[in-house]
Amino acid sequence: MSAAKPVVDYSLYLVTGRELLPPGKDYLESLEESIKGGVSLVQIREKNADTGEFLRIAQESKAICHKYNVPILINDRIDIALAIGADGVHIGQTDMPVEIARRLLPPNAIIGMTCNTVEHVKKAVQDRVDYVGLGPVWATQTKKVAHPVVGVRGIGELLSALEGSDVKAVAIAGIKSTNVLHCLHGSVSPSGRPLDGVAVVSDIVASTDPLNAAKKIATIVNAFKAAANPPVFSLLPSRYAVDDFKQGVGAFLSAVKKFSPLVHQITNNVVTTQSANATLALGASPIMATAPEEMADLSKAAGALLVNFGTIQNLDGMLASGFNYNQNRKPVVFDPVGVGATQYRRTSAALLLNAWQPTVIKGNAAELGALANSTEVQAKGVDSVGSGFADPAAFVRNLARKERAIIVLTGVHDYVSDGTTVVRLSNGHAYLGEITGSGCMVGTAVATFCAGASTLASSERGAEDPEDAKLVRGDMLVAAVGGVLAVTIASEFAAARPDVKGSGTFLPAFIDELGALTPEKLAAQAKIEVL
Repeated sequence: MSAAKPVVDYSLYLVTGRELLPPGKDYLESLEESIKGGVSLVQIREKNADTGEFLRIAQESKAICHKYNVPILINDRIDIALAIGADGVHIGQTDMPVEIARRLLPPNAIIGMTCNTVEHVKKAVQDRVDYVGLGPVWATQTKKVAHPVVGVRGIGELLSALEGSDVKAVAIAGIKSTNVLHCLHGSVSPSGRPLDGVAVVSDIVASTDPLNAAKKIATIVNAFKAAANPPVFSLLPSRYAVDDFKQGVGAFLSAVKKFSPLVHQITNNVVTTQSANATLALGASPIMATAPEEMADLSKAAGALLVNFGTIQNLDGMLASGFNYNQNRKPVVFDPVGVGATQYRRTSAALLLNAWQPTVIKGNAAELGALANSTEVQAKGVDSVGSGFADPAAFVRNLARKERAIIVLTGVHDYVSDGTTVVRLSNGHAYLGEITGSGCMVGTAVATFCAGASTLASSERGAEDPEDAKLVRGDMLVAAVGGVLAVTIASEFAAARPDVKGSGTFLPAFIDELGALTPEKLAAQAKIEVL
């Protein structure tokens, strides 16, 4: 082994698997191409080779890795690592204890460990490993998974256990070019501790073009790591002012009317007509498609997606839709209607949130409390019971950090946060609570404003602009505020009309007033506080 412990870049960590090579592809050729494409660390894994064959493969692999100054690690086999002078080893929870491995290996050896639980991570820190592999993020066919899938949402908790240490972290299992940005974005601790890299197997090894397969992933990972802070869905100025919101909301309403984006809505059948009419009134175009087979095409054409599972139909369509909108860097608004009412709803919400990254999560106190596993607010069907959260501002800020999304908490006062800034909105009329689907129309309006913001940002982006590792472009915090204000301010205008006598005459007037909104009306009427 080398005299000094190597400086390791964990950004793109290739784990080999010769059994995955495509027909006719030479292993060593594939390895070298992968490194040229941006692989920064290599682990040799040979589960089925005898010792002699493993030794030969490891020696040949080391020659290529060190030719490009890429460190090489050996999976499990400390004897092989010592024999070839590898830079270190990776060991699992059931392999040799770290203490013994450290005693056998030179002091400059890199030691990494697979960790599936917070307890595993804490023990790895105590054992002074150099890095941990956190997961499995997704199920995988390349390795038998002995522990339950952690999911993207579970990685943040594991990262929290690393805080205060210098131990590095990579995500493991199921990571591909199609989900790596979701993985990076979602795998951040509440305090902002991101991953140091990702471990990839089949997406590179099984490729006929490993150089470009590696380059595609490396470009995204490197751009993500280059950001001063893990990218979120707002622009993160030093501090938003009220006028920033008023001007931004007006600009996004104008963008909706200018571009008339397609707003794709998978929503419950109780509110389909109202939601479509609200979308049209704001200046966008609705489509209510649910078939999984359509999602790849629709995600390319639409400006944003709303997933509202009030009646939880077409779960497969919901799963496919969010994944495809993530692929196309389009906003995804999730409205988990009544999520705390049944175990099926809770399970379905968890399935969706691990399959794709929402841009905005919108709900009442009971719904968001259920997502946060809070017992502070109880649910009665799709409604909240009680006075709400004692500190709603802190709640939305913390949930935004946990879910890595903009959070919209609806109620008498509406709260919106990106995890740093919290905005309290105080518009609205009591008639909104007397009609069916008013909350669902808030989701529709938020998705429409997100579509406007995203479409505007895309129109200003050049074809040659470098990768920015953003799942969605445009200020989604301002867009979410805009969607809420559109509904609540339109309700005030509608209720004040002389032809409105009650909830029955309120609904058509409300749709009319949505259509009559202007940037000037929103700015004049908006009651915004930046907390």
